[in-house]
Amino acid sequence: MPVILGPNRYGKAETRVVRVVRDGGVHHIKDINVSSALSGDMADVHLTGSNAAVLPTDTQKNTAFAFARKHGVDQIEDFALLLARHYVGSQPTIGHARVEIEEYAWRRIPVSGEHRHSFVRDGQEVRTCVVHHDRDGRTTVVSGLKDLVVLNSTGSEFHGYIEDEYTTLQPTTDRILATAVSAQWRHTGETSSFGKSYDEVRRCLLEAFAETHSLSLQQTLYAMGRRVLDAREEVCEIRFAMPNKHHFLVDLAPFGLDNDNEVYYAADRPYGLIEGAVLRDDAPEAAFAWE
Repeated sequence: MPVILGPNRYGKAETRVVRVVRDGGVHHIKDINVSSALSGDMADVHLTGSNAAVLPTDTQKNTAFAFARKHGVDQIEDFALLLARHYVGSQPTIGHARVEIEEYAWRRIPVSGEHRHSFVRDGQEVRTCVVHHDRDGRTTVVSGLKDLVVLNSTGSEFHGYIEDEYTTLQPTTDRILATAVSAQWRHTGETSSFGKSYDEVRRCLLEAFAETHSLSLQQTLYAMGRRVLDAREEVCEIRFAMPNKHHFLVDLAPFGLDNDNEVYYAADRPYGLIEGAVLRDDAPEAAFAWE
């Protein structure tokens, strides 16, 4: 039977770029991880070994560093758009560019005097974005975050589920609900301020998690997505992956102690994994946004 070349792309993964802006004695730091993937007229490199159409992955790495110096790094979505458009616009053999960036936040350590160049990593949460751009001028922007760890110590129930011969889980009307939120949201177009949009979406996610009396993590997921879509018109779709970080009450009866929802064992695995998307019913076609 005939064998053909299927879809393909190549690129440079996880170029760690740290840029320091020195404003006198006050320093500002931007810490990002850039991954680029290019596709287009690449049949010959696979079929014959000709590299004539290939922009080396090492060049992609160098481009990320050079652009950080030439253009600076403010909002990661803008930087990803800059890179993606450069690759497609500068090389006729490249028809599509995908640029993914993670950002690691640093917070200045408050100290007296003139020392304003010391920082501490700001929490575990990571800001993300994925930008696609092709030679037809189509562009998609997906912003996001991951490892946003949240916990409600009450206000969560779980009961009324299917029970069969293998079910041992006991129904509960009061449990800890904890998760590490990974969320990605699709913009309807280019946003005037990706930074403000990110802050507002994050606020919506946290407020919805805190204010929802949860009967399931699925219900909470939908409430968080709906809160974002109700509040932010620039967002048309949001997708989640939310592990259920289980907390089980410890049986203290062998030690002559009661345990009225006070002492828990935090289990790291196995865990339930809840995934889902929430979108406007008139959301535009996603094209290649989620690839």
